[in-house]
Amino acid sequence: MADNKAQLIIEGSDAIELPVLTGTMGPDVIDVRGLTSTGRFTFDPGFMSTASCESKITYIDGDKGILLHRGYPIEQLAAKTDYLETCYLLLHGELPTPEEKTKFLSTVQNHTMVHEQLKSFLNGFRRDAHPMAIMCGVVGALSAFYHDSLDINDPKHREISAVRLVAKMPTIAAMVYKYSMGQPLMYPRNDLSYSENFLHMMFNTPCEIKPISPVLAKAMDRIFILHADHEQNASTSTVRLAGSTGANPFACIAAGIAALWGPAHGGANEAVLTMLDEIGDVSNIEKFLAKAKDKNDPFKLMGFGHRVYKNFDPRAKVMKQTCDEVLGELGINDPQLELAMKLEEIALQDPYFAERNLYPNVDFYSGIILKAIGIPTSMFTVIFALARTVGWISHWKEMIASGQKIGRPRQLYTGHTKRDLPF
Repeated sequence: MADNKAQLIIEGSDAIELPVLTGTMGPDVIDVRGLTSTGRFTFDPGFMSTASCESKITYIDGDKGILLHRGYPIEQLAAKTDYLETCYLLLHGELPTPEEKTKFLSTVQNHTMVHEQLKSFLNGFRRDAHPMAIMCGVVGALSAFYHDSLDINDPKHREISAVRLVAKMPTIAAMVYKYSMGQPLMYPRNDLSYSENFLHMMFNTPCEIKPISPVLAKAMDRIFILHADHEQNASTSTVRLAGSTGANPFACIAAGIAALWGPAHGGANEAVLTMLDEIGDVSNIEKFLAKAKDKNDPFKLMGFGHRVYKNFDPRAKVMKQTCDEVLGELGINDPQLELAMKLEEIALQDPYFAERNLYPNVDFYSGIILKAIGIPTSMFTVIFALARTVGWISHWKEMIASGQKIGRPRQLYTGHTKRDLPF
């Protein structure tokens, strides 16, 4: 892996040789761990030039618009697999055989219910609490209910915890929604698929059980797949850092949920709808596009372009197709959705956005789909957390199995030097 060496020359000191590591894909990486012995270390705010770990799970090439899970393109996974098959792939490294899929599905279904006492736990929250606040609390508290499998050094315990999290997150997310609505909680149904079961728990009530639309279930499944993992983003890195301390998996996932809650990370699809509210009407689109082009104007066109993908977001093509299917199925006459589609049409024809590769990303379409299905904006990041849990727990498992040391970033100190108290 370390075929070459780089030299770091510091004036007044001997040159320092640093190994150059080569992965299976992507740029080479300079191993700077040897700097520790010299009393120096690197400065990289935001870790934009630092590989924090070695991983075999997900690869992204933002310049080429590539996203691979265990080597498989996201477009193929979204078109040819369901969410639980993608979960199995992320967790185990390979797609399941028919026998493995049946067994995995059965195992997940056996863990969809949550402890009955969690109902009492929910009652401690205000009805108007933000759903993500409740998610953080409830998921973190799972370790108090399922402490029979918290030995992180036992591979079997790690597997049980992973399955429990994947299985219970839709139930918890739906519980959070029902609690905020003042409606009875709906138990999961093991005769339904993963996405069908989630929609059942979200929108059915004991007095009226409606059939789940296959189109909406498929759309929900694709949203889950397209958000399942995204390499070493802020929330995944948070899960890994928390996990490096030996914290239990439920606490680590709660930490990931807290990181995802930040508007710069998980709130992008909600920001799209907020932007549409600000634009207000189709007649205002040209004016707001002009504002987006003006460097002196703070207005930003949310849902266009991506921090990682400098060409196009490979997930967006799949999501656009899904968006068209959902809107066609529901036949919704919603001014905001009409505004979104018109904004997409005009922006894609504008040379300014095309030349800068500012295409609609996955967040632009996912927000529109979720709103069309009937999910309130306050629940958008909860859906994101539900989908991303399998990515978080896959990275946690990989990290624990590799024996990674506890994370301990360094700092560039610019405060006072030593001084005495003035009294």
